[in-house]
Amino acid sequence: MVRSTRPPGRGWVYDPARAFRRSKAPVPPDIKLEVQRRAGDLINSTLKPRHIHPPPKKEQFNYLVDIHSKWRGPFFYFCSKYCSPGPNALSASFESSFARLQYVGSGRFNLAYFRHTEEWQEIAQLLSLEECLSWIEGGNIFLP
Repeated sequence: MVRSTRPPGRGWVYDPARAFRRSKAPVPPDIKLEVQRRAGDLINSTLKPRHIHPPPKKEQFNYLVDIHSKWRGPFFYFCSKYCSPGPNALSASFESSFARLQYVGSGRFNLAYFRHTEEWQEIAQLLSLEECLSWIEGGNIFLP
């Protein structure tokens, strides 16, 4: 008699959302251009005016100087650039990503934000580009 080492009641189950999360689908050039264009519009019309302010009079702490975006593989990042004017600064400026779209195919994206634990937390799956940009524009956890 052959015994199974698997605990009873447990087995393999297909999860289509998980398959999309791990997708290595190449991003078509037309989608890359569309995402870059729409993200640029969002950054210039909403995010920069809302979050970038003149440097503080007492330049002791880090302050936001720019917001931009970039592609890296199937991931599209919204990034913020900070200036570090203090006397103990390790560098004059640094970058930090605050939102990530992962292309999963069929014009759909997974949306994630960068947690204080230095890990990406995926909060929505299989969204359209419009839905992703709407979440980012709304603020909440997507703050540069």
